[in-house]
Amino acid sequence: MRRAFLAAAKTKNPCNSCAKRPCDPCRVLIFCPGERKLQKTHECTGRARAQNLSTIQQHLSPGWVYRFGNAEWQMSLQSSRSSLTIGKANRTKQKGGGKAVLTASGAGVNQLRVRGMMKKSQVCRYLPALIAFFVFVGTSFAAKISTPGTSSTKKTSRKVSESSRASAKMSRLRHSRRTVRTRRVSKTRRHRRHRYVEHFTAKSFVTTDQTVGDITAGEDPVVRQAAIDALGNMNGTVVAIDPTSGRILAMVNQKLALSEGATPCSTIKLAVGLAALSEGIITRTTPVKISPHHYLTLTQALAKSNNAYFAALGRSLGFERMHRYATEFGLGELAGYNIEGEHLGVYPDEELDAKLGGIGRMCSFGDSISMTPLQLGALVSAMANGGTLYYLQHPTTPEEVLNFQPKVKRSLEIAKYLPEMSEGMAGAVQYGTARPLRINFSEEEILGKTGTCSNSGTRYGWFASYANTDYGHIVTVVFLEGGRPTYGPKAAEIAGRMYRGLYDHSFFVAKNPEEKTTESTAVGVSQ
Repeated sequence: MRRAFLAAAKTKNPCNSCAKRPCDPCRVLIFCPGERKLQKTHECTGRARAQNLSTIQQHLSPGWVYRFGNAEWQMSLQSSRSSLTIGKANRTKQKGGGKAVLTASGAGVNQLRVRGMMKKSQVCRYLPALIAFFVFVGTSFAAKISTPGTSSTKKTSRKVSESSRASAKMSRLRHSRRTVRTRRVSKTRRHRRHRYVEHFTAKSFVTTDQTVGDITAGEDPVVRQAAIDALGNMNGTVVAIDPTSGRILAMVNQKLALSEGATPCSTIKLAVGLAALSEGIITRTTPVKISPHHYLTLTQALAKSNNAYFAALGRSLGFERMHRYATEFGLGELAGYNIEGEHLGVYPDEELDAKLGGIGRMCSFGDSISMTPLQLGALVSAMANGGTLYYLQHPTTPEEVLNFQPKVKRSLEIAKYLPEMSEGMAGAVQYGTARPLRINFSEEEILGKTGTCSNSGTRYGWFASYANTDYGHIVTVVFLEGGRPTYGPKAAEIAGRMYRGLYDHSFFVAKNPEEKTTESTAVGVSQ
């Protein structure tokens, strides 16, 4: 601990030895810690005189200036109207075993100016603390935010940062207030996104028996019962066909099955795919650009029923070539042979207006095309048997069943393209639009294609499929009409229930020779 201390004394003016008071420049005492002395500096002459003033006790005169060079000292200042005392606080100097406390007083002292002189290192030591003190004082002052409406003072320009949660809440509150004000100004002005909702007038379910009036004497009772159970009360029809002969095994709700048909929706893509493969436009692995950065192959497009893909194929084919292939596949002509009540599906002779989508729309949605369940069943039967397009026959009596003879309409050159198509049709059931079929049936491989569209307030749901089995070959066509519950995947679900019913009755199991029906030789017939 340093034992140096400060004392002050009156000295004569070095400039004038006769003067009673020192001159102003000489009223400066400087403490030198290294020499433990007080230096009296004469600023007027530039000379410095060092004296040991540590034992001097003098009365201080008013107006003197004292500079304390030791920053560690704690000075005690007491001021009154008559006296001023300067001394060390809790600091003493041991001398001769006694204590000496230096004090200075003077009558009529009015003020004392003290300037602290420190070393440069001492200034650097206390400078950060001083800066921190002023920053704390400034922050405390700026944090005082007056409540709106209770104070007229101006708000500070310092911004108060809020948390992300608080900012989000304040944003919601501001938005709600803005919405309220907007509604007060104009109730008709609303910023809301409108979503188009299609309204349907047809009913998806029926309360009456749809099988009334059906001719069932020549149908397979097992297949018919499975079809009836699967359809339930859905507004639709189920047609089951033997692809090896063209015989209709069951036709539930024959009135609807034999009607003029409806838009084929995405089932038209089967004919488009076969036409594109036949013309060499694509192969199974050919990528087709459907968007700036997206390509699809035939398998993916069939499984997912991609409209852009088949619209692109339609534009590549053109209307004339597509019309030729559609006619060859049996569209636009009667599919049955002497079936009473059958109506004709229509394939137009002119392309759809370009403003409505043209040939691309015809090949993806089937717009302007009318297809019957029998026409679609005949085409899928040809795909299932390798390319033979049969006339569909519906026996009405047991005698007609015994005397049944298949009738071939024409042979289609599609055998080498069927593996290319079958992979996509299997994908539709495995992971595509016909996945609901597997809810009820997954024991055998089923290949199929769904279709969903609407027209004039009626929604259509299609699903055409065949079982790829060694025994019990069968083609099923499910066609539904109605509202929102009616769509292609729902038709696939119904087909799954039908396959389940057939499987439970051993339809796909090899039969004994005596159980097999006598096969007839196919005969070519023109109608």
